[in-house]
Amino acid sequence: MLSEAMAFYGLHRDFEHAGYFPTPHDEKIFDALKVAVRQGQLVVLSGIVGCGKSKLLRRIKDDLQRENQILVSKSMALAKDRITIETLVIAMFHDLSTEREVYIPGQAEKRERKLLEVISKRKKPVVLLVDEAHDLKRKTLIDLKRLSELVEEAGETLSLVLAGHPKLKNELSRATMEEVGSRCTFFALEGVKGLQRPFISWLLEQCGELPESEILTDEAAELMAARLVSPLQIIQYLDLGFEEAYQVGQKPVTAEMIEGVLAQDINGLESTITRNGYNLKVVAELVNVRPTEIRSFLQGRLSASRAQELRDEMLAAGIPL
Repeated sequence: MLSEAMAFYGLHRDFEHAGYFPTPHDEKIFDALKVAVRQGQLVVLSGIVGCGKSKLLRRIKDDLQRENQILVSKSMALAKDRITIETLVIAMFHDLSTEREVYIPGQAEKRERKLLEVISKRKKPVVLLVDEAHDLKRKTLIDLKRLSELVEEAGETLSLVLAGHPKLKNELSRATMEEVGSRCTFFALEGVKGLQRPFISWLLEQCGELPESEILTDEAAELMAARLVSPLQIIQYLDLGFEEAYQVGQKPVTAEMIEGVLAQDINGLESTITRNGYNLKVVAELVNVRPTEIRSFLQGRLSASRAQELRDEMLAAGIPL
């Protein structure tokens, strides 16, 4: 948000850095995740775009490192769709090795044996955290499962936490991925579902110096709570609404100002499938049609009968509509 707008509304920090908003559901997920990690499970944490997966993963990482009972490794690679098991093994070498100069053998057999040796020397369970895991290739997911089995056979404990969009859970639930999916413990993060209104008040309290009623009307807050579904969306449209209202000197920000910045198709079909981790190409591949036909379906340009056929096929493939 513009610094001038922040000053106008008495905001001393931007909404993105408000901190962690604990919900009862999040706390249950957090506790259950820690138990699953201690038991060496393969965990899948899924949730729509902007629901707080990355924040929860950082919280898990910080908490485990503070307790110092479980060694934490996290993949730092950005292009998840290009990640292989070799990339993740390298991450584990860097996070777990106690040597000043980390030695990673180039040959696969030697590399895996050396990793087992490194894990054994640390004498603690290990967890590998992978964010944006919905982009991992099928082979990488299978190789991760095999790696956890190798560690288990060596008498050690390796848990895996894969965080990603609902697409990840859907893919791992397919019969073709039963080898991995049947071994997974699934957790679905709901974000602020059902708590949008309290979340908005919490944001304003954490970031502002003025009473909520002086900077945002109750009608505006109720409108946002009804139309928006994730913390990311709420933060985005609070920023846009405050900046738009600042331009005309409007304080408090009204429902009309918020209505003016809300995207018209914010809860449309395309927005919904995108929030769940799907794009046109992926959807087209799942239902075996051309991406252009999926585009026509989303834009309402197909006949009623063909649109219903596609809708049924997409629902059968697990795509939320």
